[in-house]
Amino acid sequence: MSKRSDAQNRLLWARLTEISKAIQWPVNGVMQWLSPDDFKDILSAGLKREQRIAQGIDGGFVLLGQRTSKMSVHEMKELIDFIEYFAADRGIKLSAEKGYEDYPESK
Repeated sequence: MSKRSDAQNRLLWARLTEISKAIQWPVNGVMQWLSPDDFKDILSAGLKREQRIAQGIDGGFVLLGQRTSKMSVHEMKELIDFIEYFAADRGIKLSAEKGYEDYPESK
């Protein structure tokens, strides 16, 4: 299983950055601007429709996402597709930056 490509990684972070600048997300019941890292956790957990929640050290909860650094080329392709679907579903216009299909290593 080949590991995600550098091109896919660049596209992932470009998409997450665009989303983080386009919409707010509820945290503790309050709409907030989140970082690309926060959206990575939310979207990687949403990809598999699995929300893993751990108890925090001093209370509260921690959402556990998937480690994208461990994803294969195919898994990263699925995540990027999911992110682009998420953006389109919420009316977020993403840049015309190359999609994963333009990178031979993602096929």
